[in-house]
Amino acid sequence: MEKWMKQLEKEMHAAFEKAGYDPSYGKVTLSNRPDLCEFQCNGAMAGAKTYRKAPIMIAGDVTEQLKDSPVFESVEAVNPGFINLKLSKEFLKSYLQEMYQDENLSLQKTSSPKTIIIDYGGPNVAKPLHVGHLRSAIIGESIKRIGRKLGHKMIGDVHLGDWGLQMGLIITEVRHRQPDLVYFQEDYQGEYPKEAPFTISELEEIYPSASARSKEDEQYRQEALEATHLLQQGHRGYMALWEHIMNVSIRDLKRNYEKLNVEFDLWKKESDAQPYIPDMVEKMKQEGYAYEDQGALVVDVKEEQDTKEVPPCILLKSDGASLYTTTDLATIVERMKLFHPDEILYVVDKRQELHFIQVFRCARKTKIVEPDTALSFLGFGTMNGKDGKPFKTREGGVMRLENLISEIDEEMFKKIVENRSVRDKEAEKTAEIVGLSAIKYGDLSNQATKDYIFDVDRFTSFEGNTGPYILYTIVRIKSILSRYQEEGGTLGGKELLAAANDSEKALMLELTRYREVIENAFEEKAPHKICAYIYEISNAFNRFYHETKILSEENESQKSSWLILLDLTRQVLESCIDMLGFSAPERM
Repeated sequence: MEKWMKQLEKEMHAAFEKAGYDPSYGKVTLSNRPDLCEFQCNGAMAGAKTYRKAPIMIAGDVTEQLKDSPVFESVEAVNPGFINLKLSKEFLKSYLQEMYQDENLSLQKTSSPKTIIIDYGGPNVAKPLHVGHLRSAIIGESIKRIGRKLGHKMIGDVHLGDWGLQMGLIITEVRHRQPDLVYFQEDYQGEYPKEAPFTISELEEIYPSASARSKEDEQYRQEALEATHLLQQGHRGYMALWEHIMNVSIRDLKRNYEKLNVEFDLWKKESDAQPYIPDMVEKMKQEGYAYEDQGALVVDVKEEQDTKEVPPCILLKSDGASLYTTTDLATIVERMKLFHPDEILYVVDKRQELHFIQVFRCARKTKIVEPDTALSFLGFGTMNGKDGKPFKTREGGVMRLENLISEIDEEMFKKIVENRSVRDKEAEKTAEIVGLSAIKYGDLSNQATKDYIFDVDRFTSFEGNTGPYILYTIVRIKSILSRYQEEGGTLGGKELLAAANDSEKALMLELTRYREVIENAFEEKAPHKICAYIYEISNAFNRFYHETKILSEENESQKSSWLILLDLTRQVLESCIDMLGFSAPERM
């Protein structure tokens, strides 16, 4: 299907050309005065200087050419030269009929698919996921889904932190607690146990204990540094213990990400990039990019146009140890070798912007990426509590993600039970589905780069711009369609009729924007635009629903037309929420 706005512009271009003007002036936009018209064209204003003619005269010439247009119901030239447009109901109906019969609802797969790697996880192993991990997972998952919908090859990578001092701290703490374990026996040559010597709960307690002790006990810290060094040198016992840490952690991480309906194609780790570091560093030295500065190995990445200082990119510290920068660069080397991506997108806290400026510039300068490979940074804002500060537990600590999900689910369960709309045995599952919409929509409806207030009461409300409100709209539509089918009605093979009233036309107009919104949301990496769109659709539908007696309509053709419109609305809404990463229940 041809784009909706393109069809309107084609008609306007032809009218400008017939009137003797450059057709490019026929650009059509949504009206900024919906009380006067649905669309507008300001081309006459733009063309006035070129043609030395009053804009209202140009507008008049163009409207004359549109008197018999099948696309527009009314065309009006108004001072000082705007062209106000109202759409033909027949043309609108024809477009939506075609959209309804298209399995992709007018959305077309790209003719030039790209391979795009999205780095959108970034948790450290041996630590529970907390609310600080929420935004990366939710935003990244949505962008991945939107890209796939448009035909791009989207590869999601969790990029686990597993290779720094934290590992040495965990190994040291385990050795202090259980010194007799075979992992610490230097002369041990047998097979190591298949079961880990700790549970996930114990592991999550071990790291903070070790971290706290290392800040007060210098000898303990030196032990941890030595354990880190030995692990990175391939110490047999420590490597076996590291494998246990990874297996226990990843199993728990997968369980928690599954609750968020977030999936990764790759479970790559910082340690996967380590083998690439020596050759990468040596190459940068040989080619003259890397040099020593106060014992450290660095690459200059400042540029003439910089308005603030961009420090050199440090590859190795004076003791030869690598940093996050080194690992991130080596990860790019690995990704280029394995996937040859057209773009690598990092969905990360915006406070890391300087780090990624350094990494991207170093990668370009040292030519570890192809010139046409895009390196993109989508920095998101913080999720704050009602006090405007980063979201905390009631006790003031960082909230675990699974506790936040439980809190939201409990709130939704109470509201669903109060409504008595779902049987008790279904209420718990429904609460999980609706709770997820509350969390995800609450986050995604905000522009990613901005901080926002996470308000449990508002996000779980069935009214206003919330996930539950969107789901309630979908469930209402499903309920009407189910009742129609239970009464023997079928949707197949029916014709959509022209809008019978203004609220129906308003809903139809919202539905036409589907393709444009999805393409724009992907291009701008802006899931919030899809949220704004489905909120507008939901409002338009509910206005139409309250003004129209659908199932009691006696005219069968009119009734079946309205039901087709409802079914199309449902499909558009469900397609959009799938791209946002949640789904709708059958009842609420």
